[in-house]
Amino acid sequence: MIQFKELALGYGQRTLLDKVSTQIAGSQLIALLGRNGTGKSTLLRAIMGLEKPLKGEILLKNKNISLLKPEELARNISFVTTDKVRIANLRCEDVVSLGRAPYTNWLGQLQSEDKVQVDEAMRLVGMTDYAEKTMDKMSDGECQRIMIARALAQDTPVILLDEPTAFLDLPNRYELCLLLKKLAEKKGKCIIFSTHDLDIALSLCDSIMLIDNPQLYSLLTPEMITSGHIERLFRNESVTFDAQEMRVRIK
Repeated sequence: MIQFKELALGYGQRTLLDKVSTQIAGSQLIALLGRNGTGKSTLLRAIMGLEKPLKGEILLKNKNISLLKPEELARNISFVTTDKVRIANLRCEDVVSLGRAPYTNWLGQLQSEDKVQVDEAMRLVGMTDYAEKTMDKMSDGECQRIMIARALAQDTPVILLDEPTAFLDLPNRYELCLLLKKLAEKKGKCIIFSTHDLDIALSLCDSIMLIDNPQLYSLLTPEMITSGHIERLFRNESVTFDAQEMRVRIK
């Protein structure tokens, strides 16, 4: 579904990724891991077509994303940012309806099919009862579910999320990632999210993408656990990691 070919990303004199070549299939939940400042957000933006590669290319369904028209890109990739979203005086149903913008006419009018997609998206994230509420009166976790529903209403095969659990407590972080996994399985989506929650990523995700500048390693989760890449990247005086322990925990 997504392919990197000799991809290089960076800014100024700094190269974040260099000569990265890998393929990412659909119908899976993928965690994007790496230390702060290693380029996780930059990579997600590049997949969105918002960051120009230094070299190489990113292909979506065998098409270079730099050559796709905005409307075609919007029908294939949706994006949920890490920012807290608080939209006063706009109902949750209206926020989710914004995801249908790539499909509406020039007046932005919703057709019956659009309304079905909106209702289904809210049902999938368990927020049907919040349709008439406004996000300024909701918790961070509830707001994040609404933003995921908006991405689902956009009906794209690829969903990218930048630190979706950043402002949530541990139970809500796990619940949100479990929701993402179910959506990937039931809807056949390729869902990629950046995170610092190593334990949640290893216990729930099908695959792991790990940035260790300037390399990017992309492996199935069991293979990543035994590869040694995680231990090497995160080993320091304040972090300990036991691959054998994690294997036991994810079984």
